[in-house]
Amino acid sequence: MSEVPRAETFVFLDLEATGLPSIDPEVAEISLFAVHRSSLENPDQDESGAPVLPRVLDKLTLCMSPERPFTAKASEITGLSSDSLARCRKAGFDNAVVRTLEAFLSRQEGPICLVAHNGFDYDFPLLCTELRRLGAHLPPDTICLDTLPALRSLDRAHSHGTRAQGCKGYSLGSLFRRYFQAEPSAAHSAEGDVHTLLMVFLHRAAELLGWADEQARSWAHIEPMYVPPDGPRLEA
Repeated sequence: MSEVPRAETFVFLDLEATGLPSIDPEVAEISLFAVHRSSLENPDQDESGAPVLPRVLDKLTLCMSPERPFTAKASEITGLSSDSLARCRKAGFDNAVVRTLEAFLSRQEGPICLVAHNGFDYDFPLLCTELRRLGAHLPPDTICLDTLPALRSLDRAHSHGTRAQGCKGYSLGSLFRRYFQAEPSAAHSAEGDVHTLLMVFLHRAAELLGWADEQARSWAHIEPMYVPPDGPRLEA
């Protein structure tokens, strides 16, 4: 693994889209929570000692109308549809979205680490596709962390088998239920899933920060999920 910079801000990310990678999906909703490293190293806790969301927290959530239709399953899961987004007069993933993302990220101390669950297989490649389509780029020192393989590897490496007894799943919902003995709220909305992701991260914050410092990937190594047929040709 090539050396990557030590992240000072962690930006937790979730996308809701029109379907799975096999249909070349488009983003319909994006949510980001930006948390400074200091809040993750010293997380706030409630009276029982359980972690709570950091008080200093920047949020951004945007809905947009994709050109491609939702699959029936994606619409059922996310609660989004082409009709509802069009009725609310939402534009697509356009240059205004890019400028908003750039402004949001520019307010955070860099380097930035993007964090997503199953990010390497879905969120990061799809975001890369949408950005490349518009000729946009993230800051060159951006890195990224996928909590799905990270938590699996940490459990194997540190013999955390007791954490997984009777609950082998590593979905975001399974992890939240395992760590907090409760149901996550607003599942399959981008903001709800980012909230759940951040809570899961806080439960294992020390380990995941160490993992990020050693194992995070450079954003420059993320490949687009697909090349949009009407988009610009990607240059090496």
